[in-house]
Amino acid sequence: MTIPIDVLEAEVLSLPEAERARLIDRLISSLEKDPEWAAAWSKEADRREARIASGEAAWVRGEDAVARIRSKLA
Repeated sequence: MTIPIDVLEAEVLSLPEAERARLIDRLISSLEKDPEWAAAWSKEADRREARIASGEAAWVRGEDAVARIRSKLA
């Protein structure tokens, strides 16, 4: 029997944060079918983290990043 998505969503959102995070990890893992892509993205994430750690780059809040993109597209 299939659970309606709205019922499933309500159930998932009622879980404690740690359990929701675990579920997210499992769901994302189930979508990652290309190991080369996953390895390439991991390498890129490490490169970006190193640039931030060295001071070469800085974190940008999501809202600020979206605002920058919107202003460039306007």
